[in-house]
Amino acid sequence: MQDLRDQLCLAIKDLYGLDFVPEFSPAPANIAADYSSSAPLKLAKILHKSPMAIASELAAQLQDVEVSAPGFLNFILSDEYLAQNITSLSIDFSKNISSDEYSGQTVICEFSDPNPFKVLHVGHLYTSIVGDSISRLFEYAGARVIRANFGGDVGLHVAKTLYILEQSALDDFTIDDIAKCYVEGTAAYEDDEKARAEITELNKEIYRINQTDDHSTDLAKLYWRGRELSYQYFKDFYTNIGVHFDKFYPESSVTDLGMEKVSKELEEGVYEMSQGAVIFDGEKYGLHTRVFINKEGVPTYETKDVGLIFAKWQDYHFDKSVVITGSEQLEYMKVVLKSVEQYAPELVEKTTHLTHGLVKLPGNVKMSSRKGNFLKAVDVLGMVKSELQSAYDSSDDTVALAATKYAFLRYRMGGNIIFDPKESVKMTGNSGPYLLYSAVRAKKILQKSSSLASSVAKYDAHERGLAKKILEYKSVLAEAVAEMAPHKVAGYLYELAQEFSRFYENCPVVGNDKEVERTQLVTSYLATITHGLNILGIDIPEEM
Repeated sequence: MQDLRDQLCLAIKDLYGLDFVPEFSPAPANIAADYSSSAPLKLAKILHKSPMAIASELAAQLQDVEVSAPGFLNFILSDEYLAQNITSLSIDFSKNISSDEYSGQTVICEFSDPNPFKVLHVGHLYTSIVGDSISRLFEYAGARVIRANFGGDVGLHVAKTLYILEQSALDDFTIDDIAKCYVEGTAAYEDDEKARAEITELNKEIYRINQTDDHSTDLAKLYWRGRELSYQYFKDFYTNIGVHFDKFYPESSVTDLGMEKVSKELEEGVYEMSQGAVIFDGEKYGLHTRVFINKEGVPTYETKDVGLIFAKWQDYHFDKSVVITGSEQLEYMKVVLKSVEQYAPELVEKTTHLTHGLVKLPGNVKMSSRKGNFLKAVDVLGMVKSELQSAYDSSDDTVALAATKYAFLRYRMGGNIIFDPKESVKMTGNSGPYLLYSAVRAKKILQKSSSLASSVAKYDAHERGLAKKILEYKSVLAEAVAEMAPHKVAGYLYELAQEFSRFYENCPVVGNDKEVERTQLVTSYLATITHGLNILGIDIPEEM
């Protein structure tokens, strides 16, 4: 379909000198065509001409196109066209040929962003999966992609954790001990004035320990050991879900740069003093006011995010920076970016902030890491494996991960997600295992077929349906890249697998008179679904 759109774009440009992107859709059932475009109706308003006249002029420039009232272009795809194009598509994917929307550009994608001294929860799992998929879309579009991860190795959350950890007198401790200490420390900070004051002082000392690389005191030893445990825990988790990062930015590594920028712009009037703290008055811009340096002289998250923006720029001189966070960070990031816009507008212009909602289990239970009633990331994967074991007597890691990733990625990013482990592993319906089973089925057909030569015969309805759906893929990819929307790929793959299922049920391949051309269809299908699943970060097993 992308090829047809490109041809129509060129015809419109040649005839009318317009850069116009036409709409395409499957032709209605009562029209003997494959695709239709209403471009002449839209162009009539621009050119002040009859839609039918425009349709006739365009049809004369194109092949296999018919005109219908009140001004539609109806495209009829020949069997030869379908066969040639699905073969070409398969070859492109086998050679890993990408598109070129971002060719030569550097895109930095920042996502996941867990804080050391806290446990990874289901939200981190979700943002890790969606961030990796968006990164893969940019890579397909020709970009050099830097996957970045930003986390708070200093800050109040660290002080809350170490406040309890100091008192526990553990000879050694684990990441689970750290999680419990954070919950207890948060409660102490919120409920006990004396504890709040001690944690505030502890926060300053942790900054000193980090900045001076002090390992001499008991507190310092606790801090560095906890930091080490946290980063190893993160590394193991990302390895298990097939996500990698090119750059980790601990908050401490960007704090000085953030302080430098905020202090300089305080003198220039971008930031201002209020009750001993440095703030940005967001209300001037219809936003809210936030503190960037508190009255104790300690930089807040806001200043660290300022430092991060400039650190990314210094390290990579990016063409585009994508930051993915939970939706609760939306207003916060608006203030941070608005402040930076006052003195570095070009960096803000290159930055896109994407947000996602909460991930909840059926029953809509609200979870909070502060209260300790949150769902850990590893627990989600464990639940899925348990459902696989219960339903199919199998706990295959590849299938479990595919089920989890697809269950997240099938939704448009932005709203809340209800994650149902039982639904995620179903072999029928809109699920990751269903797509894997379809791909494995195609592999089995090709293993049994001895036909490799290409041929063109007249396609029947089911063959044409599969061929046309395969050819829609590049258009879907183009939309997914433009909108940074992996859910478009996920939705397409489900429709593609359904089309293949109809083909499989009605069109035997091995030993059939049409084995040659049907084998080519299956080959193209497998190449397409494999490529699409790769965009989602999903591997296909050999067996299911």
